[in-house]
Amino acid sequence: MEYVYAALLLHYAKQEISEENLTKVLQAAGLQPDEVRIKTLVAALKEVNIDEAVKSAAFAPVAAAPAAGAPAQAQAAGQQQAAGGEKKEEEEKKGPSEEEIAGSLAALF
Repeated sequence: MEYVYAALLLHYAKQEISEENLTKVLQAAGLQPDEVRIKTLVAALKEVNIDEAVKSAAFAPVAAAPAAGAPAQAQAAGQQQAAGGEKKEEEEKKGPSEEEIAGSLAALF
């Protein structure tokens, strides 16, 4: 978790999130940095808009209990998804979304 905090600190200070800068921040905090974790984090954060990730994490909606009309809504959503399936396939070829990258970052810690 300290690696993510160091990256957030660098981002807040408008500094580049690089291996060298992360190492310096962690050493200044009295920690022995792990080069592999630093390289992994820097590579993962290159594709992430940190401001958007922080906003979406801070205000993530809470899942509501399903209403009585949920089965009908699920069926309608399934029909819409079938119609838009071709577009999703095109989007998936572009690469991982920010949500997927943010989720993979959570797996690091």
